[in-house]
Amino acid sequence: MLTLVVLIAASWGAGSLTAAAEPAEGKVYIIGTDVTFAPFEFQDINGDFVGIDMDLIQAIAEDQNFQYEIRPMGFNAAVQALEANQVDGVIAGMSITEERKQKFDFSEGYYDSGVVMGIDKDNEEIKSYEDLRGKKVAVKTGTEGYSFAESIASQYGFTLVPFDESALMYEDVKTGNSAACFDDHAVLAYGEQQNIGLKLVTEPEPGASYGFAVRKGENQELLQKFNAGLTNLKATGAHEEILEKYLGENAAGKAPLTRMELLQASFVPLLEGMGKTILYTFISLFFAFIIGLIFGFMKVSRNAWLRGIATVFVDVFRGIPLIVLAFFIYFGIPQAFGFTMPLFLAAVLTLTLNAGAYVTEIIRGGIQSIDRGQMEAARSLGIPYRKAMFKIIIPQAIKVMIPSFINQFVITLKDTSILSVIGLVELTQSGKIIIARTFASFDIWLMVALMYFIVITVLIKIANRLERKVGQHG
Repeated sequence: MLTLVVLIAASWGAGSLTAAAEPAEGKVYIIGTDVTFAPFEFQDINGDFVGIDMDLIQAIAEDQNFQYEIRPMGFNAAVQALEANQVDGVIAGMSITEERKQKFDFSEGYYDSGVVMGIDKDNEEIKSYEDLRGKKVAVKTGTEGYSFAESIASQYGFTLVPFDESALMYEDVKTGNSAACFDDHAVLAYGEQQNIGLKLVTEPEPGASYGFAVRKGENQELLQKFNAGLTNLKATGAHEEILEKYLGENAAGKAPLTRMELLQASFVPLLEGMGKTILYTFISLFFAFIIGLIFGFMKVSRNAWLRGIATVFVDVFRGIPLIVLAFFIYFGIPQAFGFTMPLFLAAVLTLTLNAGAYVTEIIRGGIQSIDRGQMEAARSLGIPYRKAMFKIIIPQAIKVMIPSFINQFVITLKDTSILSVIGLVELTQSGKIIIARTFASFDIWLMVALMYFIVITVLIKIANRLERKVGQHG
């Protein structure tokens, strides 16, 4: 079954698959990043990716004359994508550590970082690590802050609460669920400057430098270009100007948006995210219906082998959590077989296989809900099995299936939000990106929830009307 998945993926996306050994000449490098990590990478109000890392890669690309495309995703997803050869390089405030050097080749360091502790700005109780005993501490997985907090957790008696994004980690501290968080000094200092509601209470711990990473032994020409460009930027002073732009005394402050201005500015990007959510849902359900139709008929077949194959398909894809299936398809399969898979293809494939298993059961259940006596009566009158199935059984079964199809549509639409973990930009991911810039969690998540509610309600009303019409004409 898994081989079938690989073959489908390979054949469907053959036109856009990129072999790992493709010559660099004329190549557009795919650069993974975490766009929720201000001031190193975030999306501004115009929807442009900005920050120290974004300005740096742009300046180096211009200096070394190469093209690149930014692939926004969470930090963990970016690192996994690099490991799975889904991106050519990663620039995401990535610390150069001995452990990471085992898997990746790093550029020269472009920023010397250090870990600090942040707490709520109104908290006067916590002043040092000793005050964390018995409390929870928020950390971002895969970061130097996580490693440092983990190394002292038992010594100071606190519990780690891991998050995938900095913004979520900060919100956990501001809401009081966690007493403190550990993050890179530049990031927390920038956040304090932007008045995100946190303050620093410790001096920076010695940390590693940030570096640009490529997969071990691959894309060496890109790494050489990055190093050469970085050397030139340092020589001309451009590197220092970029750091000063975001971390200097004259760094741009937070845009003074009112709540209404924030909602207006966020509406269009969220609406675009909603459009992509609906697109992914319709495409995935189209293929899921085809798959469900095939395996559904196989499950009611008189052939034991066909029933067995269909049962295995349903058991496998209903038994795997959607998030695990997404990681397996987007990171696992390409790494195992040495090719890159477009994100769109991985997202549609994941949703299709998951929904296809449920649609299979919907079709099987609909057919088997019809009284067997009707089939026996048709056969006793000399009507062939296939004709009896399509003329007598299926028309009645469709009426039974429609409510379940509507329910599956709603489930799949909501399931698209899970795919934000692999970098798919849909409604939920669009909300995360805006929150990473504005830290307005309540307003943005309220807008996202309302958009889901409105769209799903409208679609359910349309589907219910369709169901009534089918019933009237049945």
